[in-house]
Amino acid sequence: MAKLGVNIDHVATLREARRTIAPDPVNAAIICEKAGANSIVCHLREDRRHIKDEDVIRMRKVISTRLNLEMSVAKDIVDFACKIRPDQATIVPEKRREVTTEGGLDVSGNLKKIKQVVSRLEGRGVSVSLFIDPVKVEIDASIKSGAKIIELHTGEYANAATLSSRRRELKVLKSAVEYALFKGLEVNAGHGLDYANIADVAMVSGISEFNIGHSIISRAIFVGMAKAVEEMAGLIR
Repeated sequence: MAKLGVNIDHVATLREARRTIAPDPVNAAIICEKAGANSIVCHLREDRRHIKDEDVIRMRKVISTRLNLEMSVAKDIVDFACKIRPDQATIVPEKRREVTTEGGLDVSGNLKKIKQVVSRLEGRGVSVSLFIDPVKVEIDASIKSGAKIIELHTGEYANAATLSSRRRELKVLKSAVEYALFKGLEVNAGHGLDYANIADVAMVSGISEFNIGHSIISRAIFVGMAKAVEEMAGLIR
């Protein structure tokens, strides 16, 4: 059965809207774990627009399941990850002006650099996942990088405007999962998944974990954090 990783970035986004101390993303992470989240995901962006270094330091001390740190390959971020040693590091593409991560990592075009970062993190005991589009060329490049985990970008599926296009993108995801599993990779998935679209993709055999953030935090405004996590975990089951 697939697991649920909850991204708590947007709790910090709300905090930063007033540049105060509340709401605390670390407290949110604790609630998510108690509600059934299998891992806590947070993205330490280069511009520190939401999650801060101190948030990750505190989370590393209190997380009882798994801490998955999303990150770029920028040297200061990699240095920080090697020091903190999260359970998992997910390398993602990052642009300063983007609202959220746009598309998958270009592993094939940046293989040398990514391979170096993977080797360094793995050497510190950190499992490494690469956030990629569901295409064979990037799956093959991920294998060459030394990473043992990939997270397939589900944005095209989640944003599909029609039922036929959603079915088409679901087929693309299924094919990518099958290929990656055949190649010996562990496969996770995420981006744009919500309470309305999770059911079909959750039925794709072989996906180990779904990493979901914005929709859960949005739902939590109305029903509370624990209930929002419980509902999503139930839909995945």
